[in-house]
Amino acid sequence: MAIYHMQAKVVSRGSGRSAVAASAYMSCSRMYNDYDGIQHDYTRKQGLIYQEVMLPPMAPSKWNDREQLWNAVEENEKTKDSRLAREFVVALPVELDKDSNISLLQDFIKKNFVNMGMCADFAIHDTDGHNPHAHILLTVRPLNENGTWQYKTEKEYLCIKDGQEKSFTASEFKTAQKQGWEKQYHYKVGKKKEYLTSSVAQEKGYERIDKHPKSSRYGRQNPISEQWNSDEQLCIWRANWADAVNKMLARNQINATIDHRSFADQGITEQPTIHEGYIAQNMEKKGMIADRCEINRQIRADNKMLRELKANVAKLAEAVEKSVPIIAETLEAIRSHMIFTQYHLLHNEMQKEVIHDWMNHFNPILNIYNTVKKKLKAKVTERKELNVKKEKTSILNPIQHIKLNQQLTTVTEEIEELKSRKEQLIFQAECSTDKDMTNLSKKYDQMNN
Repeated sequence: MAIYHMQAKVVSRGSGRSAVAASAYMSCSRMYNDYDGIQHDYTRKQGLIYQEVMLPPMAPSKWNDREQLWNAVEENEKTKDSRLAREFVVALPVELDKDSNISLLQDFIKKNFVNMGMCADFAIHDTDGHNPHAHILLTVRPLNENGTWQYKTEKEYLCIKDGQEKSFTASEFKTAQKQGWEKQYHYKVGKKKEYLTSSVAQEKGYERIDKHPKSSRYGRQNPISEQWNSDEQLCIWRANWADAVNKMLARNQINATIDHRSFADQGITEQPTIHEGYIAQNMEKKGMIADRCEINRQIRADNKMLRELKANVAKLAEAVEKSVPIIAETLEAIRSHMIFTQYHLLHNEMQKEVIHDWMNHFNPILNIYNTVKKKLKAKVTERKELNVKKEKTSILNPIQHIKLNQQLTTVTEEIEELKSRKEQLIFQAECSTDKDMTNLSKKYDQMNN
């Protein structure tokens, strides 16, 4: 059944990743990285359903070739810890066919990313036919109208005037200097170092010891980048994804919806239904009764009853204020019924957890989760061993260095893929953390015993 899953990541050199490698991995293609001279070949990788590059109007048309796009990104980022791309991993509704999911993604990416000025590279994967999901790779640096890159952050000089400190960019300082603002530099004052303006230092005869003026630690962020990086924008994208999926489901006359909020945030006190799965749904279509579908029907009926009782309580509570004794008695009777209904819901929850169906539902999830966890641990160990091997390899052996770098980038992308899969399984198991999954596994073992 349709579930909500949207995971946000950042592809950065600091974490050992490259934008070229990430794009080649998700698109199952062969790409050469001009920055480090590594050839990434993932043409044998399985599970690719669809891939596409979408560009804003100001982007050069040659960037429709993803290799040129991400090499342009790599070329423009100079530092060893540069943030190269933003990545989203989203779960696609299993109820929709391939064309509907492609249309859903294209529309969402165009409205939420491309129209904001980002270049988008996306691919749909489904390795087992039951887990369709998409990887969306986005540029993080805004573009000018002529297709050149804008700055991410701009240096801010901390200047002084009449004892007040204020920050200015290089272009702003030209005007500020005419108004009396001065840059501050490091001067030697006795045995100490202090930031002073040139005019003050010259009066006292201090010696400047650094040519760089005082500036803010991180500089001033590009306002467009600041918006893209904000928590508020991420919340908007998460909500927009839920809306886009729900509209597509409704357009295809599918009776299902998703919500990006947790049950607590939604203010829902009703009992959630359990995951039915395609096997149970196929049984129902053939006229057979599936246990988990039957449980969900009971849960929905009880939730409906609880909603009706709550509505009656609200109406009668208003009337009680007028001190009508008979209504007060009716209210008390309904309150008693509500307590019984809530107890019945609690009983259903307990029953859901102890019957064989509960175990059948969580057994495959836990098995896949444990397998993914073991693979992830092995890949992390493999990456550590490769790094050790790389450190021990002489710089006089460049061929071996290139080979090890290729292996490292491949392992790093495999680790990111496994992390995404693990998080999706945690969500599917209605958990939040690895600790929750450990507790669920213990609970399963107790019930199995």
